[in-house]
Amino acid sequence: MNIKAEKLRLIEWLLNVEDQSVIEKLKWLKENKTDVDDWWDEISDAERTSIDRGLEDLKNGRVTPHEKVKKKYEKWL
Repeated sequence: MNIKAEKLRLIEWLLNVEDQSVIEKLKWLKENKTDVDDWWDEISDAERTSIDRGLEDLKNGRVTPHEKVKKKYEKWL
């Protein structure tokens, strides 16, 4: 990902935003940003690998709808 290109796309988008609540949320984000490390940097390699596998499954359609899983396990819910 090219960070400069992403920034330019965001700036272009922001120039056209008319929703005041979006502006307020962005201002809040800017004013309340902390220097806390990203949680991704705090998890283990195994956790990152597991998340990446799950995202890959999602991308490739290897998922089961919530309703189907709920029905299968409803006697335990």
